[in-house]
Amino acid sequence: MTLGVVSFDRMSAEHEREHPLVDSVDNLVYEPVQVHEHGIDLTASAIYRVAGPGRIDFGGDELEDADLEPVETTLRDPDDEYGWWDLEGGQYVVQHNEFLTDAEEPLWLQPRNELLARGGSHPSMQVVSHLPLIPLTVADGGLRLKENARISTLMPPGTPAGPSE
Repeated sequence: MTLGVVSFDRMSAEHEREHPLVDSVDNLVYEPVQVHEHGIDLTASAIYRVAGPGRIDFGGDELEDADLEPVETTLRDPDDEYGWWDLEGGQYVVQHNEFLTDAEEPLWLQPRNELLARGGSHPSMQVVSHLPLIPLTVADGGLRLKENARISTLMPPGTPAGPSE
């Protein structure tokens, strides 16, 4: 059985700027690759382990952040500019490089197919005023994730749920 190859069509610079979400996202790593007809791919900036519990109560008076410990990256080659996270199976917290600026409506955030197909996942969710730290689940076999890897896609409101390419 032969698997089809999905081609990645790059849009012209003028067309990218016309994408309705571009003005709602700041700090893109490389716009010509991240912006496409279905949305904007978001990249991994930092990965954390939960080292101590957070607290949530009914009224919010006792709300406390969890203690997060950064997961260090390693270089495959001394000349590499970016390192890799060698993640064992388990739960992590991921932070994106990108920031939301002026989203007028709730946007849809979901994991990319490339992440899912390699045993990683994060919840799909609506985001409005900011991109929160989100849980990242890694299958028992582990996952090697490079700094700035495209792991999520931000899509316009009303987009049907499902992983993105």
